[in-house]
Amino acid sequence: MNAAVSEGASAGGHVVRVNGPLVEVEGLTGVAALDIVEVGDRRLPAEVVAIHEGSLTAEAFEYTGGVRVGDPVSGRGQPLSARLGPSLLGSIFDGLLRPLADRPIWLAPGSLESPRAPARWTFEPAPVRIGTEVAAGTRLGSVAVGDLEHRVLVPPGATGLLRWLAGPGEVDEEESIATVGDLSVTLVEEWPVRRPRPVGERLRPFVPLVSGQRVIDLLFPIARGGTAAVPGGFGTGKTVLLQQIVKWCDADVIVFVGCGERGNELADALADLAALIDPRSGRSLLERTVVIANTSNMPVMAREASIYTGMTVAEYYRDMGYHAVLLADSTSRWAEALREFSSRSGELPAEEGYPAGLASALAAFYERAARATTLGGTEGSVTIIGAVSPPGGDMTEPVTAHTERFVRCLWSLDRELAYARHYPAVTWRRSFSRDAQAVAAWHATEGRVGWAATRARAVALLAEADRLASVVELIGLSALPGRERIVLLTGRLLREGVLQQSALSENDAYCGPEKQSALLELVLGVCDRCLALIEAGLPVSAVEEFDFAPVTRARDATGPDDAQAVLQLRGEVLAGLDGLA
Repeated sequence: MNAAVSEGASAGGHVVRVNGPLVEVEGLTGVAALDIVEVGDRRLPAEVVAIHEGSLTAEAFEYTGGVRVGDPVSGRGQPLSARLGPSLLGSIFDGLLRPLADRPIWLAPGSLESPRAPARWTFEPAPVRIGTEVAAGTRLGSVAVGDLEHRVLVPPGATGLLRWLAGPGEVDEEESIATVGDLSVTLVEEWPVRRPRPVGERLRPFVPLVSGQRVIDLLFPIARGGTAAVPGGFGTGKTVLLQQIVKWCDADVIVFVGCGERGNELADALADLAALIDPRSGRSLLERTVVIANTSNMPVMAREASIYTGMTVAEYYRDMGYHAVLLADSTSRWAEALREFSSRSGELPAEEGYPAGLASALAAFYERAARATTLGGTEGSVTIIGAVSPPGGDMTEPVTAHTERFVRCLWSLDRELAYARHYPAVTWRRSFSRDAQAVAAWHATEGRVGWAATRARAVALLAEADRLASVVELIGLSALPGRERIVLLTGRLLREGVLQQSALSENDAYCGPEKQSALLELVLGVCDRCLALIEAGLPVSAVEEFDFAPVTRARDATGPDDAQAVLQLRGEVLAGLDGLA
């Protein structure tokens, strides 16, 4: 926000009641809902959430200890806004987008004016003629931030004649680089975090977001601009799965929001992110990542705002024509912040004490994901992946249940799979993907016409294998007919040879789309040949005694993109099976 209070700001109010983050104020006029007010001599920021006659209620973003009745309150005349610019990438911020670099994790209570080191960037102007009419989204130039080209655009809502454009050279973030009409354009802009940034046209999600994780890309794919939730109890591997997606997904920018997690866990996650090597550049992955860290010991309402702050940052890069991914860990802690404040403000509680507007808030958050044509005419996207931490692993609790209604993909983590050392522990029993049909059409355009049928068959085989496993516990394996025993064998090969994936293996941490399809075709080809052999009269026990270890080891014995080696192995295994006849 600007250092000075805006022209619409007001003064003269005073505190009449304090209850945790809730502050009631009287005597303050000229303030609108969602405006920011400053409380007390320390100018603690708070957001107006209710106005009634001569009083208003605000939620404080800082610890309110020491605030007394009668303390002065003044308005800033503007809503909570994010300061967007080239300094975002590679940096760590709190829930209000204040930098945490070289500062303690716990911020001392204070105003939104956070000290920033002066930053200078090398500006390269775009080929736009001075005197021409430009509109919002028009590219004015760029600055280099690592390997990413940070594109400087005409801000949303601005239009007019381009009266002046700076030449190439070093500029400060706050220096003007162009004049559009009467507006001076700088490298940074501010945007209210709760207001979605405008786009030219929303497009149907079509192109898959390749994560490099087989269980996701093969069975439950997500399209760019889609939404996914990752519910799972403690110890099921949510953090490792999100880190794998951060490292390997084919996104241009990653926005990681640590929302209400324990401080030591988030510190470990940040250390792991800093140690991860970006496969694109060979340098630290943090260089194209924006981290918003709001730990559980930070003010609860800043946790609530951090989700919207992260979304605004992701939309900012989408407007440049990039594909951004927002990972929120976890939305359950965000919902708990809503519950705490609603109980303090006297709202009638709904299910399990959550506010009645929880479902609407979740829907509005996931609705901001989109693949879109930007105001400048390019294509960009924001994909949302939200972790959910249901208490006690209860998948029927309100946050998980409502989230399932609004997301297009659900990657449910199973405690039994995790305890069996099956990672990623994404269960095929509760997971789903509403983007599968659109992604199948994209695969068809890429020459993989049978992708949809192959995926459907794999899902059906896994479901049948699970059903037969419960039957075997009652009557024993030998009582099953030959076909059902081959289905059980195929289910094991699918789990061990395709769906399991080691994040610590150089060959297996990432798997390209061609190798993914080759591994699946390998297992299904083995299934078909085994069924043909038993139909020809070969005893099923002879098939079960065959050495299938090369099939389960193929994922780690071949390179991340070496589909040809998998196809060659397929021929060798099928030839070995033919030898049984």
